[in-house]
Amino acid sequence: MTGITGEISRDLRRRLAIVLLFLGAVLGVAGGVWRYGYLQALDQLAQRGASDLTLTADRLTGQLQLYQQLAVLMAKHPAVTGYLSGIQSGPSDTLLLQASDKTGALDVLLADRDGRVLATANGTEPRELSGQRYFQRAMHGALGEGHGINPATGLRAYYFAAPVFRHDGRVGGALIVVANVGKVEAEWRGARPAVFFTDAAGEVFITNRSELLHWRKTDQGGLAPPTGPVPAFSRRTVGGHEIWLENWSPYVPSRALYVQRDLPVIGLRAEALIDVDPARNIAWLQAAVVAAVFLAFGSVLFLTLERRRTLALANARLESRVSERTAALTRTNEALRHEVAERTAAELALKKAQDDLVQAGKLSALGQMSAGISHELNQPLMAIQQYAENGTAFLERGAPETAAENLSRIAGLAKRMARIIKNLRAFARQESEPVAQVDLVSVVDSALELSQPRLRRDQIALEWTAPSAPMIVMGGEVRLGQVLVNLIGNAADAMVGAGQADRRITIALRREGGQICMDVADTGPGIQEPERIFDPFYSTKEVGAAEGMGLGLSISYGLVQSFGGMIRGRNRPEGGAIFTVELTAAQEPHEPQGAKAA
Repeated sequence: MTGITGEISRDLRRRLAIVLLFLGAVLGVAGGVWRYGYLQALDQLAQRGASDLTLTADRLTGQLQLYQQLAVLMAKHPAVTGYLSGIQSGPSDTLLLQASDKTGALDVLLADRDGRVLATANGTEPRELSGQRYFQRAMHGALGEGHGINPATGLRAYYFAAPVFRHDGRVGGALIVVANVGKVEAEWRGARPAVFFTDAAGEVFITNRSELLHWRKTDQGGLAPPTGPVPAFSRRTVGGHEIWLENWSPYVPSRALYVQRDLPVIGLRAEALIDVDPARNIAWLQAAVVAAVFLAFGSVLFLTLERRRTLALANARLESRVSERTAALTRTNEALRHEVAERTAAELALKKAQDDLVQAGKLSALGQMSAGISHELNQPLMAIQQYAENGTAFLERGAPETAAENLSRIAGLAKRMARIIKNLRAFARQESEPVAQVDLVSVVDSALELSQPRLRRDQIALEWTAPSAPMIVMGGEVRLGQVLVNLIGNAADAMVGAGQADRRITIALRREGGQICMDVADTGPGIQEPERIFDPFYSTKEVGAAEGMGLGLSISYGLVQSFGGMIRGRNRPEGGAIFTVELTAAQEPHEPQGAKAA
């Protein structure tokens, strides 16, 4: 018993040691991932912070340079140079006030070489400027710059002193523009990140965090307020980046990446504090994900090893069950394949039935038009016989010119019969070609050639003006012809059945964006139930009528949809019905596929 207990204890210690080693390895890997992710995030944060600092510095420099340019331009004003050259009276304060009002400058001053202020816009500066460095620099012919607190208003000001050259080329004085730093800074106050600009003395002169204004740099780094105790501050270097730890303000990050840039143009240094907590959070998240993956993998591996023996015992029973299930699935697959074959056959049969139905619809339409077409063919035949007999008689009488005229008329009648027969053959054939480019004008002309006898018989007027250019659509020439013949036949049946005195069919083609629309309108009684007109076997004709199957519009609806188009019918406000067929216009026009009927 003691040996067994000792063996169990050793096994537990071994497993515990393995678990502890695994946890230590996971912690080590997670720590490495955190360190790497933190450094990568700091690099990206430093690049983004440097870009933000550059943009802020450029914005400040650009805003201050507006006042610099104002000083240079005002120094060249004729009233200023003329006065200091002694050839005209001095400029009034009004001129400087206007310049100050238009630019938002705190003050605009004109001083002579001794520093005495000759004119001022707002009177905020002392009357004597000879001791100012920016004024002294202007007296040497250069542009002077400086900053400080305006003595009259207590506002921060930035000074630009431009030398005023007299007509003899010597410096006669200076034009000073005083910029209100608070107004310049107000446009980006509170923006991220925290940015401050320090002068040569280390004082914060401009910042988007007003609580840091006038703080000064310390020997240990960081900032200290003008009065009161110095807040706690420390800094460290991480991956070549300087990190500041402080608690200056709720609006200044307590752990921040320090970025700086010198601005010699305005004599300041731009500095920024960028919050590093997002970078730390990303690093913690990456480390947690890696640790979770390793722990999950270790847990799965441990459970797999523990259950390996149990799975081995159950493997035999699973194999037998798998064999039974495989056999059942095989039988099911066979049944499914048989059902798929039956469904495929049924779909093919349905497709064949649909094609036969379409063909039957065309033959039915041909049957309805047969009497008129027979008359169309019989007339030319009788005329050909008459012209042939007359030609023979003229030849016997020695009048070949008259006989030649009769032969020419016979040829024309034969061409007319050939055109009618060609349209009949094209309409009757079973078209199986895919959707292609078709000239809709040619289709309309061919359908009217077939429908003309019926229209003349029923005394129906036709309004159709062919467009000057082809109207190319995507479809099938024969199937489109069948759709139009069905629409013309339905319109004629409606007007004849209602006993309309005014029988007129209007056909028009028009473009709407990427669509070409064909409108077929009549002057009949209209549509009784517009929502049901495309239902199979729906008809408003009398029961027992020879033409009452109700399949024409249903077949037409299916044909138009097979081209990717749309057909709809509605009643016109002025009376009658109108059917609109919308088809997709071809991208590039080409020659019509079929010969255009005369």
